[in-house]
Amino acid sequence: MNYRHAYHAGNHADVFKHLVLTRLIALMSRKEQPFAYLDTHAGLGLYDLRGDQATRTGEWLEGIGRLWQATDRPALVDDYLRVINRMNPDGELRYYPGSPELSRRLMRQQDRVLLNEKHPEDGQLLKDNMKKDPRVAVHLGEGWHVPRALLPVPEKRAVMLIDPPFEQLDELQRCAKALKEAISRMRQTVVAIWYPIKDPRALRRFYQDLAGSGAPKLLRVELLVHPVDTPDSLNGSGLAIANPPWGLEEELRELLPWLAQLLGQTRGGWTLDWLIAES
Repeated sequence: MNYRHAYHAGNHADVFKHLVLTRLIALMSRKEQPFAYLDTHAGLGLYDLRGDQATRTGEWLEGIGRLWQATDRPALVDDYLRVINRMNPDGELRYYPGSPELSRRLMRQQDRVLLNEKHPEDGQLLKDNMKKDPRVAVHLGEGWHVPRALLPVPEKRAVMLIDPPFEQLDELQRCAKALKEAISRMRQTVVAIWYPIKDPRALRRFYQDLAGSGAPKLLRVELLVHPVDTPDSLNGSGLAIANPPWGLEEELRELLPWLAQLLGQTRGGWTLDWLIAES
């Protein structure tokens, strides 16, 4: 309960996660049929990069700060940047969307946004931030309960983001368990699990757990900003995506080399492969 994402908002991991989330929503929106977006550990929803917490770390300077200034941006980042531009109409980068605000602004009128935040203060701020949008429902509870509490959804299509704070040693295992539960309750759910790249040994076990989740197919996407074995460092982050929509793999193969070069610090890199190939 000590984790506050405001210290890390807009860093390289956020940019990577939110760009992929933007593409997931865009590809899901190609069909007219409505879908629901579920966020298990939602946070505040939006962040002030000039606020006390963000300025203490300055992590956003090596993330969205770099992308904001880039001049060779591919078209695949346009939806993501359009949201940020609308939040900063004077052209000065100050406000940054968390996944709840990003999804809310990208979802269509026929879609729903179901958010959950356990931290009592952040949860109330999230409610305040979202109260004017009737498509959004905010739950104040344990994020790990979301799959069994909210799935299946009436829309019959869903994107679920699982993005815990990783304060506890067992959270990688709990992510794999949540994926298995989500798939068992609604097999077609697109589940995206964000995870930090720090401990290669823990990740190897995590990959094994994911491969045994029973998902119909599971794509692994990783972005590195340091070599994977750099000690005591957030060397990058990954997303394990169950049931990715058609076209996502091709888009990411175009986007990831550019993103690794833009955000790499000591050395950028990327991985894109299947932990579970479609049978």
